[in-house]
Amino acid sequence: MFIRRAEDRDIPALTRLLFQVQQVHHLGRPDLFKAAARKYTDDELSAIIHDDTRPIFVADTGDGTVLGYCFCIYQQHINNNNLTDIRTLYIDDLCVDETSRGQHIGRALYEYVVDFARRESFYNLTLNVWSLNESAMKFYQACGLVPQKVGMEKIL
Repeated sequence: MFIRRAEDRDIPALTRLLFQVQQVHHLGRPDLFKAAARKYTDDELSAIIHDDTRPIFVADTGDGTVLGYCFCIYQQHINNNNLTDIRTLYIDDLCVDETSRGQHIGRALYEYVVDFARRESFYNLTLNVWSLNESAMKFYQACGLVPQKVGMEKIL
């Protein structure tokens, strides 16, 4: 297995994995997440793939089979009134195919992204995780991430 930037040929695999992520969220919060939906259309995925400020990294078996992905977004708040202008690499989404979990693919993707962020001189790496996704929370904590902020809600 090796990790590389996503290409247009990966869109079907990305779509399959996006559906898996959506299902986890839908099962945990059907009031917020639609069933059988996905975050991006094919056109949106293609645009993201070609946007150097939104790299997608995929875990490839070597024959083009995608076992997982990590969507990233460059963030910076230049001339913001109260935030410094540090460069942050935000992990928008990380997913390993449900049939390939437990093989350390997620950890390999995460470590690759950390190395990428260091090489590109980012100050930090951030992400959001839904509290309903306990396995993802445990995974990120095992990777050494700590809470930066907490989103809270009251359903009315």
